Amino acid sequence: MFLGLDGVEIGLMIVFLCLFGGILSGFPVAFAIGGSAVISFGIIAGLDSAGLLIHQAIDTGSAEYAGLIAEGVRQEAISIFRFPDLPRIAEPVFKQGWETALDRNVSFIANRMNERVLAGQSIETLLAVLMFVLMGITLERSKIANDLLLSMARVFGPLPGGLAVSIVVVGAFLAASTGIVGATVVTMGLLALPTMLKNNYSPELATGVIAASGTLGQIIPPSIVIVLLGTLAGDLYSAAQEQRAQSVGCSDALTYLGEPAVVSVGTLFQAALLPGILLAFLYALYAFGYAMFNPAKAPAVEMGSTNSEVITRSEGLTWFLGVPVAIIVGLIALNSAGVVGNQDVSVGSFSQAGQTASLRTNVSPDCQAAMIELHGDEAWGEALAEQAAIDAAGGVEQSVELSDEQRAEQLQVNLVDAAPIGTGIAIGFVVLALVLTTARGISPSSDPRPLWIGLGAIVVALFVDAAFISPLTSPGVTFLWLLVPLAVTLWACKYAAGLLGRNELLRVVFPPLVLIVAVLGSILGGITNPTPAAALGAGGAIMLAAYRKLRDEEQSGRIIIMTTFTVIIMILVGVNFDLRINQSEVGLENWLAFIVAKGAYLFSLFGLLYGCWVLFRSGVLSPVVRETAKVTSMVFTILIGSQLLNLVVISFGGEHYIQQFLQSFDNEFKVFLIVMLVLFLLGFVLDFLEIIYIVIPIVGPVIYGGTFDPKWVTIMIAVNLQTSFLTPPFGFALFYLRGVAPPEVTTQHIYRGIIPFVGIQVLGLALLWFFPAVVTIVPDLFPN
Repeated sequence: MFLGLDGVEIGLMIVFLCLFGGILSGFPVAFAIGGSAVISFGIIAGLDSAGLLIHQAIDTGSAEYAGLIAEGVRQEAISIFRFPDLPRIAEPVFKQGWETALDRNVSFIANRMNERVLAGQSIETLLAVLMFVLMGITLERSKIANDLLLSMARVFGPLPGGLAVSIVVVGAFLAASTGIVGATVVTMGLLALPTMLKNNYSPELATGVIAASGTLGQIIPPSIVIVLLGTLAGDLYSAAQEQRAQSVGCSDALTYLGEPAVVSVGTLFQAALLPGILLAFLYALYAFGYAMFNPAKAPAVEMGSTNSEVITRSEGLTWFLGVPVAIIVGLIALNSAGVVGNQDVSVGSFSQAGQTASLRTNVSPDCQAAMIELHGDEAWGEALAEQAAIDAAGGVEQSVELSDEQRAEQLQVNLVDAAPIGTGIAIGFVVLALVLTTARGISPSSDPRPLWIGLGAIVVALFVDAAFISPLTSPGVTFLWLLVPLAVTLWACKYAAGLLGRNELLRVVFPPLVLIVAVLGSILGGITNPTPAAALGAGGAIMLAAYRKLRDEEQSGRIIIMTTFTVIIMILVGVNFDLRINQSEVGLENWLAFIVAKGAYLFSLFGLLYGCWVLFRSGVLSPVVRETAKVTSMVFTILIGSQLLNLVVISFGGEHYIQQFLQSFDNEFKVFLIVMLVLFLLGFVLDFLEIIYIVIPIVGPVIYGGTFDPKWVTIMIAVNLQTSFLTPPFGFALFYLRGVAPPEVTTQHIYRGIIPFVGIQVLGLALLWFFPAVVTIVPDLFPN
């Protein structure tokens, strides 16, 4: 063996040395990765041809190896790490020569480029990266971040450490708006750091809270890190669990696990939401605590009010807390009482199929033993009892076609069970009611009569829905019944909007907040996947930026506002009417709905193009498009280069060697801890893109092939990388901040300031480690 090392070990060292050398060479990272793959393969091929790289493989023809197989040890479990005393045979790292390996790599490259870059299943999800990047850069360049910082500083400034708390709030807000770490850190460093230093804030606290809050984009959805991790995690988890099921004697992962081995980007967004909020809360808590013990280093700062008139505490508690809580609790109570609920009374042509057992019981003895070990005796016993009951009833009830009489009977049953008021109508009017009550609290001195009239119209609308509208009433007739109270309510809401506009906080926060709720709500609620939601976010960001630019130029933003309403109309019409006009029979209502939806679509398209033109003539759109193209090109180029590097590692057995080493540990937690430590250290020298595309495919089959929840594994990796990017002396976020910090802020200030937040990150990792429910509770509450 060359230098006393195994040939595969030397090959791995060559690959990583070439990779680090390429990154440190000054070439763009996206090209350095691909170049290091080509150079390392050439070096390994040359050493192998010279006979210097010898791999000590296990002799599968030896008696000792045959004895292990006879004892029931699985072939894939036998490795040089678990059984170091087995006889070895010397073989080159390229068993069939480097020429064959090169031919195989070329074919693999073509296949992988087709799967992951050109036309694979993950391409649609990867398109979300482009849209989220466009959304984030547009919001960053539109000065919305500046408005948010100023408004939040006015809200929290009078509190001890209030400016630091406002930075955390804005950091979380921008993370949910952009998902881009570098942009958030740089933006807040330019805007907030001079203000905090001017108000006698400690440089350590100021720089620490800015760098830490800027990295929340790593974890708070819509995070690009989560999107990219999710595209890999789904494939890795599915393949690893299939292999795990077959290794214990089961036919597939569905049989073994009792559920599909699937994890989606939308589910990961749900899983990341609570940990991201938890970290932001811990940041703010530390900033507040620091100010309490060091008031001179984080003083309270009065930066003015966000409201045009004074609001007493009694009025604030009444209209901002008491009334909204009463309205929401009332809606929940009506839902529990059956007054508000689902009104779907449709009856299918076929009956529902019978329920199957919770676990498949017709399995081999080996699979049965493995399933009992995984699920427990109680779960297996319940599955046996369920299957026995099904067998006694003659098997699973099959779906059969219903007669006209049976369908009519079922329709009557559904009509009796339907709630008098539909959930959608109730929620819509409750939102309008909250707008009216909030406006009353914002401006107590204004004339309240239009607001009371609007609230009365809402009560009338709900009464009309309960008394005159049945589940069988067509959408067109329903609209006519609700037209008058809806028109009165909207008239009152127009008056309320004028009052709400007097509050700077609402005027600044509400538009991007609506955009975030629309994007994340559609994903977290399982309504759509990340790509259409990202497209909605990108279009919305363009509209917000255009409206902001028009207001700066003292021009009317009426077209942008009208476009927003046409989008809402288009969505409502599409949800409530059947717009398929290519059918043989189309009713008048559906024709009218189609015309309205088509008109709304055309006006929305016009409004989007108008917004693009506004940004283009003001010089905003061109740099946004260039920056988006640059970032997206970098992502996909790194994706291609990392595939080359992975194939080089696979070609000489490096991937299998690393996986065997990790699998040699019997403790699954120890394996995951080793992987987390390695990822943490690699985060000092590699960006998250390189780690995701180079390291995760190698270690993924091991960490996703065990008993851990894949959502928990993925979020732990994301938070771990976030911690690495904050840790001195190599944290990427620290370099971003150093580049925009004023001269009086030294590198030592930044390093000292970030250490407490690194401790908070470690605390957050520990909380997620010992309480995995923090990750899984949201996906369990809102399953896709």
